[in-house]
Amino acid sequence: MNKNKPIQAIICGFLIFGLFLIARPVHAQDPVDPTATTAPEPGYTITLDSGAKSGVPGSVVTYALTITYTSGTDPVDFSVSAASVSGWTPGPTVEQTSVTLTPGNSSKITIDVPVPSTATSGQNDKQSVTVSSSIGNQVISLVTSVSGVKVSGKPLISMSSYSVTSGKVAAGNNFDLGVILQNNGTDRAYNVTITFDGGTGFYPQGTGGVRSTSGIDAGGTFTATQTFLGAAELGWTSVGTIKATVVYSDASGTSYSDAFTISLGVLNVYTGGGATATPTASNHAQIVVTTYKTDVELLQPGTSFDLDLNVQNLGNSDASSVTMVFGGGAGSASSDSGTPQPGGVSGSSGELTNFAPLNSSNLVYLGDLAKGATKEVTQKLIVNTSTAPGVYTLKISFVYTNNKGLQIVDDQVITLLVYSLPQVEVDFYRDPGVITAQMDNVLPIQVTNLGKKTSVLGNMKVTAKGATLTNNISLVGSLDPGGYYTLDVNYNPEEAGPQDITVIINYTDDFNQPREIDQTISVQVDPAVVITPDATGADGQGMDQPAMDQPETFWQKIGRFFKGLFGLDSGKKQDGSDIATETAPVNVYPSNGTKG
Repeated sequence: MNKNKPIQAIICGFLIFGLFLIARPVHAQDPVDPTATTAPEPGYTITLDSGAKSGVPGSVVTYALTITYTSGTDPVDFSVSAASVSGWTPGPTVEQTSVTLTPGNSSKITIDVPVPSTATSGQNDKQSVTVSSSIGNQVISLVTSVSGVKVSGKPLISMSSYSVTSGKVAAGNNFDLGVILQNNGTDRAYNVTITFDGGTGFYPQGTGGVRSTSGIDAGGTFTATQTFLGAAELGWTSVGTIKATVVYSDASGTSYSDAFTISLGVLNVYTGGGATATPTASNHAQIVVTTYKTDVELLQPGTSFDLDLNVQNLGNSDASSVTMVFGGGAGSASSDSGTPQPGGVSGSSGELTNFAPLNSSNLVYLGDLAKGATKEVTQKLIVNTSTAPGVYTLKISFVYTNNKGLQIVDDQVITLLVYSLPQVEVDFYRDPGVITAQMDNVLPIQVTNLGKKTSVLGNMKVTAKGATLTNNISLVGSLDPGGYYTLDVNYNPEEAGPQDITVIINYTDDFNQPREIDQTISVQVDPAVVITPDATGADGQGMDQPAMDQPETFWQKIGRFFKGLFGLDSGKKQDGSDIATETAPVNVYPSNGTKG
């Protein structure tokens, strides 16, 4: 045996370890940071005014993207492109697809995202915006969602007050009449023009009786001042009337017209040249609608309603054979001398496009109306089914004969609002099954649009007295005709019996006023399940164990031993006592070994 072999093996091991150290790669050492001795790479930043916006169907949503060249030495060319990820068509467009920036400068680029006209509320689309340059590329994501269509409002001009600002209302005198118009609607009224018609008692001065303004904001006012000259016939009357007609339009160009009657007290003193006239009683009657109301609070297309009017003779003489004409269209059939002419009262040309009478014609005979007398009139009308939501005027003419035998026509205009409210039904979309008290149940609520147009609804809240509800509030959104929205509500009633489930849905009406839909669903709650406990002993440890499982006493064992010894039944009974068992008889032999 060679004794040098172990030494040679050790030497070889050291040689191999040394070769391993020599062959170790340099990169196993700590790397050197290249940025420690070199300048930083050029860079740029991108900022957005918003990464998520919304718009109504058919609109264009605009994003503002700003590129800032933060570090570098040479000008850099940037290119911007955008594409729809979810597939909206047409896709987004970039206003300026390329820009060159010098260090420290920035540029703003606009990105337009068209919202498809066929999109519905709640949908969204993701857009990918890519910014490319020689110093790096960046990709930014935008999210554009569809918001519900805003229900547009309407302007509504009313005459809040009027007064004589200077002068005296008398024959031969000049006076200034100030009228304050107020926009009680929800939108701005454009190109508002008021025209004063003084009739035979007042003559407009200066502007021909026309005043105008470019517009009146919602809730705003406009004061129009007009100068009048009192006519000579005012010396024989105590009350004079001036008619004012207001014409205006909304943002879409739809025109509106309202008429107002202004009554002024007159000084019965003639102040013109010549002899002073002796005041005499006026021969004019004046039929005016002082108040009116409808028995239905919210008028909708197809609604039949009762229009209650309070009619009063505010003139200084009696009016005979008064006939009220709905829709106007009445004409006087008398000559200037007061001699009756053929024709009489006609209402066939009245304007009844939006409101039409029911159960009678548009002519209502009121009879004689004495000075100062009042009469209440009720007429059943119906709203045309083609009438769109908005503010509408209904013209009413009063045709009567004065004390001189002349036929007179007094025109009145009243204003009615027409709504188009959501027609929805709240019910279960399936049988909720057995509802048990003090247990979690599910109420399958469904809201169905029964109307003929799309309805935009807000939050729906489900409540019930004496119960705990969860998942009971949700946004409904836009519902097409025949469309529906479902919500599964967790319902845990406290007591059994009939229970009412109340569903309240918020929405905004055609005049931008908040309203609610309140409907009730009745359910029957069964009594709570009574859980019967297992049969147990008084101590809760269960009934006594069967007798056969009880331990046998010493004396019981002795007794069974002697029974068996004498051939008796020595079996153990189920209750612990001895039981009879089939055993072979035991023969006892004498001690001498012989059978007995």
